[in-house]
Amino acid sequence: MKQYPFEYDHSRPFLQQVGEWVADVFYDILPEAGFEVRDEQIYMAYQLERAFAEKQTIFAEAGVGTGKTLVYLLYAICYARYTRKPAIIACADESLIEQLAKPEGDLAKLAHHLSLTIDARMAKSADRYLCLAKLDQVKTGDEDYDVYSAVRAGLPAFVHQYKAMQSFHPYGDRKQYPHLDDHQWNKISWDTFQDCFSCDQRHRCGQTLTREHYRKSTDLIICSHDFYMEHVWTYEGRKREGQLPLLPDHCAVVFDEGHLLESAAQKALTYSLKHSGFEELVCRLLKGEIRESLAVLIDEAIDRSESLFYTLSKHCEDIPGSERKRIILGETLQEEVRLFRLVIEAIEEELVFESDLYTLNEYQLRIVEEQLETIQKALSLFQSSDALISWATEAEDGLTLVIMPRAVKEVLRERVFALNMPIVFSSATLSVGGSFDYITSSLGTDRYLSFSTQSPYDYENQMKVVAPQWTQRASGEEKMKAAAGLLAETGGRALILFNGREEMLQFKELLPSYPELANMRFWFEGDAEISHLIGYFQRDETSVLCALTLWEGLDVPGPSLSNVIIWSLPFPPQDPVFMAKREAAAAPHEEVDLPYMLLRLQQGMGRLIRSGADRGIVAILSEEIHHDAKLREAIEKLLPQGVQLQDVEPGRVSSTGSHF
Repeated sequence: MKQYPFEYDHSRPFLQQVGEWVADVFYDILPEAGFEVRDEQIYMAYQLERAFAEKQTIFAEAGVGTGKTLVYLLYAICYARYTRKPAIIACADESLIEQLAKPEGDLAKLAHHLSLTIDARMAKSADRYLCLAKLDQVKTGDEDYDVYSAVRAGLPAFVHQYKAMQSFHPYGDRKQYPHLDDHQWNKISWDTFQDCFSCDQRHRCGQTLTREHYRKSTDLIICSHDFYMEHVWTYEGRKREGQLPLLPDHCAVVFDEGHLLESAAQKALTYSLKHSGFEELVCRLLKGEIRESLAVLIDEAIDRSESLFYTLSKHCEDIPGSERKRIILGETLQEEVRLFRLVIEAIEEELVFESDLYTLNEYQLRIVEEQLETIQKALSLFQSSDALISWATEAEDGLTLVIMPRAVKEVLRERVFALNMPIVFSSATLSVGGSFDYITSSLGTDRYLSFSTQSPYDYENQMKVVAPQWTQRASGEEKMKAAAGLLAETGGRALILFNGREEMLQFKELLPSYPELANMRFWFEGDAEISHLIGYFQRDETSVLCALTLWEGLDVPGPSLSNVIIWSLPFPPQDPVFMAKREAAAAPHEEVDLPYMLLRLQQGMGRLIRSGADRGIVAILSEEIHHDAKLREAIEKLLPQGVQLQDVEPGRVSSTGSHF
């Protein structure tokens, strides 16, 4: 394979030559293949050339339709070959990974039209893979036992053969089980309480084997923000345990939809503890020959853990509209934490003596010690309430305590921005009011390049934005009638974006009461694997996709998506994470709620126009927009040039004068 897609002159700067080749691609090669020449792409290319040459962080805000993905892919591929290390493309979530890597996606376009052979491999988060141990634990009486039996029967033959493998093909990816809804999948997928280190099936596990595959990529590794931040957070720990980091050494990172990185970083730094997980961990020590003093401490630790989580259950309260429970910190709970930590500390001291006796499996001992150290870190953070955000969740096997650091700036500054490599944040929405201060402050960087380019689309003639007025304070029934009118106007062909699961479930329950919608096909996020739902929606032109997480990244050009209905303004939820942010802000609404909502709303509206031929409606089903003048003004400033926010009277929602 030719190393570079151009003739490299060693006497001239490499990235300057990349820039010249990229200009040829966008001005000559792609237009000859039918692509439109976009000056915005050339402008972005020159900006990225500087970032790569100087190994700087750059915030690249490029409007919809500028072709920003093609630009950063070309630079990433060339730079990877120059440094002989892969570049990382980190997408906001798994569905965006599929969008990039799908047969008709941008990678396939580049490979075809530039005659490039691109070695791009996907690195997905562990929870996107089947867990063989959990599959084996599904009981005969489970309501979906037959479904799981079919999954087990469909496993590759080598999974059941304990001999040297002659060949391997990827398996176990969530995408391979589209018929399972999210509830069914969660019963057999990996979760944070699965201990892969001690699993006797780990060498035949699809997750493990796929990890070995993507590590060998020579050009690109495509992963999620969550996965990249997990790599960053576990890097040192995995090295101490004698394991390879999740990702190999790499030359550059692109954060697509980079405005979402902060939440991914917080998620990666989160600790989750539950009684059953702790009991299983320390009981491993009982399988070896141990001294009586250690056995007594293990029994005491199990009792203390049980007492802690019982006390925790008494100090939790429900949060309306959230699956998370608020924890009411108090002296009783803190005392339980203190006593639990003391007995863990005593076990750690005993393990020092046990290691000298060589009666325990050295590998198992190291894993237990590492896990106990992690628990101590988490509980130490929990005792420092000013430094954390915590909550509890309820499941069949009891409460889970979740502990998250309040700020991630220090970690990002030390372990991401200080890596001396090009880092690209790419999105159509990185600034608020023309300033990058909101995102750079939340991420903890003050040394960066930045630029903004507008979308090339004719929004004035392509997009209509309407805000239905209400007589009953935007009740569920009023919204259903408005949505029915909008869906009738476009003959389906709509994306409905909800700001919470309860909203979507209520819509789903009320749907049968509207016979005018009976002939439309509705797809609901959670009913099947998300990339398959998107494919169904795109192929079934008059269908409707109802989603919670597709505010960003969804790219469905053409008539299949001619109508975006925003069920409510996407303000952040009332959960412990945003409660903590509000408490830390001098003006919570202006500093936290409004910027978050405006960025998310802008992303949601951006799902509509994905090509120069697209036409359609964005409908914002909000009551606040009609009586809060400042809020309305802020939303109107988001709209593309020439697009006006139009109020629509009740009963006349469908009379929008659109192009259908």
